[in-house]
Formats: sequence, structure tokens, C-alpha cells
Amino acid sequence: MAGRYRWSGGNRVELLVEGTQFIPRMLQEINEARHSLLLEFYMVSSGAVADRFINALICAAQRGVQVCWLIDDFGGRRFSQQDSQRLEHAGVHVRRYNPISLFKMAANLARDHRKLLIADQQTGFIGGTGISDEYLRSRHEKAVPAWHEVMLQVQGRVVADMVQLFARQWLKSGGAMPAISPPDNTRLGGALARVTEVEGLKVQQIKRSFVFRMNRASDRVWLATAYFLPAFSVRRSLRRAALRGVDVRLIVAGPDTDHPWVYHASKRYYRRLLQSGVRIFEYQPSFLHTKLGLCDNWISAGSCNLDHWNLRWNLEANLEVVEPKLTRAVEQLLISDMTRSHEVLYAQWRQRPWSQKFKEVCWSLICQVLLKIR
Repeated sequence: MAGRYRWSGGNRVELLVEGTQFIPRMLQEINEARHSLLLEFYMVSSGAVADRFINALICAAQRGVQVCWLIDDFGGRRFSQQDSQRLEHAGVHVRRYNPISLFKMAANLARDHRKLLIADQQTGFIGGTGISDEYLRSRHEKAVPAWHEVMLQVQGRVVADMVQLFARQWLKSGGAMPAISPPDNTRLGGALARVTEVEGLKVQQIKRSFVFRMNRASDRVWLATAYFLPAFSVRRSLRRAALRGVDVRLIVAGPDTDHPWVYHASKRYYRRLLQSGVRIFEYQPSFLHTKLGLCDNWISAGSCNLDHWNLRWNLEANLEVVEPKLTRAVEQLLISDMTRSHEVLYAQWRQRPWSQKFKEVCWSLICQVLLKIR
């Protein structure tokens, strides 16, 4: 599929699972940076995790690193003014994407949902995390993170495209970019990779790429997503793949979610998918916030949930990868997630209580009304 960014070889890509893995890695790269740090995050909330990043970024700025941080204004509503001022006083350049204003009306719905960190334009992180305590906190005294999430750590030629992706939005937000380094031609690994994106209805590359891969899959289509309100083309591709004998499995958030209404509204899509042979798993231990796809040996991970809202309003960024070692790691993770999920079986689903059906109808109608907002 064509897009702004092309496939490049010679990359090294590693799957990092849970905040206990990727947060220390991200902080390590910040602490070791010597030239530039570029950050773009939707959810930023003051707290213990944010304090660790703030302190590391302040130290980086004090040693001469140019630090640029783009924060979505709505996603960063719990990021205190005091924390923002601490960064700015230390020389960190902070910009807010699309500040909320009553006069903007529906334009307030356009959000920057990307999650990127790039150190020295050599090492990048891309996935679904925010800078918030949700990604490290445990619930009910269990050693399970409250939000189940993944990030990819990336080195190689594709990092230059991540820099360009960030630079376009940073400049639109009024920031001044550090000098962009030429692509590193050193082969650091054997992964083929490329950046894909969504810019509201204007650019739908992530969705088109998923549909393209699902329509051509011969072995499996496994998807994990936090908010299952998929576009029609995605649902149709899932059904068609299952009907032609492909192993199609969906891992979706269970009742532990930050948006219970989505959990209920999403069930309106279960019937036709289950009838087509799609297997649906609702994750149980915690809130599944992962956005991860595996079609045969092709992988896509990032910020995009493939839901109506994301695709209509948001800026999103995913990384597509083809590399055997990473494929095995993603496969093992998804299998593990399925074993910790409740599989929805069609016969049992049909017998669900009327109260649950009522919630599904109400919330799905509300979703349809919201999607008509211009």
C-alpha cells in the first residue's frame, strides 16, 4: 500500500510488554541522549511516572540536549501547570496540540493520539502508552499492571521517518525543530519496517493497510484492540477472512476498561463476526490497552484502535514490521493474552440477559449519534 513513508530494511525492532519494561527503557534513552529528544504523547498526567520523565528531561536540557515535547491538550488535561512550567523554566520546549476552546465547537474533537519518543534521532519508541501512572500501578494487590500495553523500541533507517512524522506536527504547532540528521545507513538488524499514519479523514493509511493485509491473509489474522468499534471495511475484511478459512481472532477489552460504554456498544458487532467464524476473546486480568495486529507474518503496532472515532478525528501512528523474531514474540504475547481471556461463544452469547442487551442497544445508538457530529 502506498503512503508517505516507504519500507526500509536494516532495522532492529524489539517488543516491550508492560510499563515495567518500556518505561525504564525510555528513561534510559532520555538519560543517555546527547543531542535531541522528541516526544509526542496523547495522555500525560501528573504523578509519579510523569515526575520521572520530567526530572530526566530537565537533566537532559541542562546538559545541552534540545528537548521538544508535543502534548495533546485534552489528553494532557491532568498535566498540571506547575509541571509544565518546571519543564519550560529548564529549557524544555513544550507545545499543546489543538488547545480546547468553546469557540472551536466540533474542531475540539480533533486530537493527537500518537505516542512517540525519539532520542538523538537514532532510537525510537512507538506504541500505545501515555506518560501516566496507569501504566505502572497495580490493582487489588495483584502484580498486574492496571493497563496492559506494549511499545516497540526501534533503531535503524525507519527512525528517520519517525522524526519526519514528528517534525511535521511540531512545526504546525509553532515549534522550532532541531536540525534533522540524514538517515543512518548502518544495518542494525534484519527487520523491514515502515511508519503508517492517520490524519482524521484526510489520511487513512493505517486502516487501508490493515484491510489490505487482512484481505490477502492466508493463515491468520489476530488483532488486539482496546476499543472495538471498527469501521465497516475492517469488519467486512474480518468476516471474509474467517469465511475463507483464515484463523481470525480478536482480543478486546473486558469489563475492566476506562470506557464501559464502549465495552457495551461494541457487542453490537459480535453476532455477524461470530457467525462468520471469528473468535472473540475478552481480556480479564486488567484493562487491555494494546493496539496490535498480526496478519500471517506482518505486524502493526502503535496508537490506532481502528475504531470509528480514532479514524474520524485523530492523529495516529503505527509501525509495520516484517521480521521472524519479532513475529514469534508477538505471537507468544497474543497467545498468552488469549489464555487470560474469556472466549465469547456464539451459543452462550445469544443467551445473554435482557439487561445486557438493553445496554448494548442504548450505547450503540449513542455512538451512532456521536459519529454524525461534523
